[in-house]
Amino acid sequence: MSGEPGAPPKLRDVARHAGVSMGTVSHVLNHPDKVSDKTRARVRASIEALGFVRDANASSLAAGGSRSIGLVVIDLSNSMFVDVALGAQATARTQGLNLLLAGSQDDFALQAANVDFFDEARVSGLLLAPMRDSSEQIRKLRKRGCPVVLINYDSGTDDVCSVVVDNEQVGYLAARHLIEQGCDRLMFVSNGDASLQPVALRREGLRRAIRESAGRVRFEEVHAPDLTEAGGVEVARRVVGRGPDTRPNGVVAVTDTLASGFITEMVAQGIDVPGEMAVMGCDHNTTAASTPVTLTTVAMHGERMGTAAMTMLLEEIGDKTGTHLHQRIVVEPALVRRGSTAAHRPASA
Repeated sequence: MSGEPGAPPKLRDVARHAGVSMGTVSHVLNHPDKVSDKTRARVRASIEALGFVRDANASSLAAGGSRSIGLVVIDLSNSMFVDVALGAQATARTQGLNLLLAGSQDDFALQAANVDFFDEARVSGLLLAPMRDSSEQIRKLRKRGCPVVLINYDSGTDDVCSVVVDNEQVGYLAARHLIEQGCDRLMFVSNGDASLQPVALRREGLRRAIRESAGRVRFEEVHAPDLTEAGGVEVARRVVGRGPDTRPNGVVAVTDTLASGFITEMVAQGIDVPGEMAVMGCDHNTTAASTPVTLTTVAMHGERMGTAAMTMLLEEIGDKTGTHLHQRIVVEPALVRRGSTAAHRPASA
């Protein structure tokens, strides 16, 4: 047995107990197809008898790789990214891999620190869901041969795989829905940060829908101090002081969290949502605070994104010929109609 009394059994102890080489035990653990059924059964019996537990860190170092995949998302409080993790984890498990998850709390510096941590941990690959250009972080990982797949961010290059929601279509669907409900004074509520790709793309989608209205719809954009519920409340307090004819009758908040704060304050101030003002979010965040009326939003299909991203990452990890072809998968969003826009009454009604 191991040198110290009470010490956990090691690989050599299993080999000695089963009467085989350490290489054979390693094959049973990592490449069981290379070992005969009879020998494999004998080694498994010794593992069971000795209570041997493999050292995952040691085995990954010996193999020059890891059984772990890293996932870094910008905001774990957004349920879309939880759904991404669920889809990625389920796919990783089919290959006997573990998913390690880190959230960056909308902090780009913390995202970089998370990426560095996974780099030092020598994960086999990384799924990265940023909101702004992260090319430097990607280059650092790929320098040591660690594949990266981007989620919900389009790098605009063909040297990295990505799976994205059509965020321009998200904004377009939101604006079209409000216009079809009779809204002709639209407001877009965001934090005004054009470097955040989903924000910029959703704004462009709104503008596309408004251009199609041929001048029948007025548009304005109001900036919240941040993307929190408090930010939505702050914007609502500014808007509610305006006269009924100058207030928007349709509002698209760039996130559900902003929308929930906005609606709650509007209703508290005596504004009828959706009767006087239809309001909706954009990211189907089920962790956003509840509102006096259920929130119309746009589904992002996070679990589908996580599954697709992990599948592409595993394909790149498994490529031994250097012929992996990088792909860009686009997931189409879908409108989710609920109470906050369902009974809007146009002024002309």
